[in-house]
Amino acid sequence: MSETSATVSQKTAGQTGNSGKVKMPMLTLSSSPHIRTNESVQTIMRDVLIALLPAALAGIYFFKMRATLVMIVAVAAAVLSEYLWQRLTHKDITVGDLSAAVTGLLLAFNVPPTMPLWMVAVGSVFAVLIVKQLFGGIGQNIVNPALAGRAFLLASWPIAMTTWTLDGATTATPLAILKAGEGTLPTLSQAFIGNIGGCIGETSALALLIGFIYLLYRRVISWEIPVVYIGTVAILTTVIGRNGFMTGNGIYEIFTGGLMLGAIFMATDYTTTPMTKKGQVIFALGCGIIATIIRTIGGYPEGVSYSILIMNLCVPLIDKFATPRTFGEAKKHGK
Repeated sequence: MSETSATVSQKTAGQTGNSGKVKMPMLTLSSSPHIRTNESVQTIMRDVLIALLPAALAGIYFFKMRATLVMIVAVAAAVLSEYLWQRLTHKDITVGDLSAAVTGLLLAFNVPPTMPLWMVAVGSVFAVLIVKQLFGGIGQNIVNPALAGRAFLLASWPIAMTTWTLDGATTATPLAILKAGEGTLPTLSQAFIGNIGGCIGETSALALLIGFIYLLYRRVISWEIPVVYIGTVAILTTVIGRNGFMTGNGIYEIFTGGLMLGAIFMATDYTTTPMTKKGQVIFALGCGIIATIIRTIGGYPEGVSYSILIMNLCVPLIDKFATPRTFGEAKKHGK
């Protein structure tokens, strides 16, 4: 990185010879970017995998070996499909950056433990090849690959994607019970710990919050999108409710369903979210509003996946209006 004028002045001070001429320091000239970091795609993805580990362990604990098989198949299919695609198209092999592994694991977190393994594999292949590679690879996709894979699976095999079990018995998710208005809801503590029906990686809010703290500590993500997204849903579901004004329970709503998983690990995807803090707040507000509308008014009990996918498509527009004007740029005549 080029040195600042202040630093150069300090280094040149006292570097004059008897002739009084300044001896200029040796500077390294290079093309942009001039701000460099030791972080890489691999180190960031490794941190994400570490942050996902508590939720993975919780999924294995509550859903047993079946959850383990789903995660293994999803990750293996994602990594293998990316490797084969890049090999066949004579592109650089990038599976070592761990991004495909993250996509596969997130997809596994978004499906029920009883999902047939071949369907899980198809979802991973769709997420990596159709949503990621056909758009140019990592950093070029316009929507989150794992969520797009989930939407594809839900449209293709809706029964398999909405059949939930817990301890070997078929059960309804808390959001489905709330939507139907009948049945016995799990306690708030059960929802927080994860002893409820749902997708493999979404049930334990505690495990997901541990991962959130780790990502904040490692500065992989910032707090704006998760906090604004979750806070918006909490406030709106409390005010709007499901059966009339002021009958909602926002705390219960944020601990159930895929809100924690989506807000922490998928709404914060670098590629598909706005560049500025202002844009990220707008993005998160949009996600929270859409998720709440789908949950409370729509016919589907959960709205996290679609809220993020819809707002992913709005990112170019958000960046257009939220990006600050370039310093020193003159205004166009008449504007």
